[in-house]
Amino acid sequence: MPEYMLLIYVPEGGPPEDARDFQPWFDYTKALHDAGVHRADNALELTETATTVRVRDGEPVVSDGPFAETKEILGGYYLIDVGNLDEALGWAAKIPSAPYGSVEVRPVMQLPDGPS
Repeated sequence: MPEYMLLIYVPEGGPPEDARDFQPWFDYTKALHDAGVHRADNALELTETATTVRVRDGEPVVSDGPFAETKEILGGYYLIDVGNLDEALGWAAKIPSAPYGSVEVRPVMQLPDGPS
């Protein structure tokens, strides 16, 4: 089955006060496991902990902070293995932060096997 990455974006300041309960996330993750579609997941620390690396003229340039200033930040992800995009979109709509953030759904590229 195809794999899809569900990229979870939340407002820069984090979730609203009434959405800081982790239980809906635990329930959602359990539902993915129970359905047999869960492959991986993780939450990310806030953007002030980010470090960005760019290579310019062959030299790495390291800077503190995220790649770009935005109103929404990448808060975490789920990797799921489902039958098609419609199923992935259905799971994305159930993510607890969807009512106040957004979820980007992207198919995982299947690369050819490299040289042996």
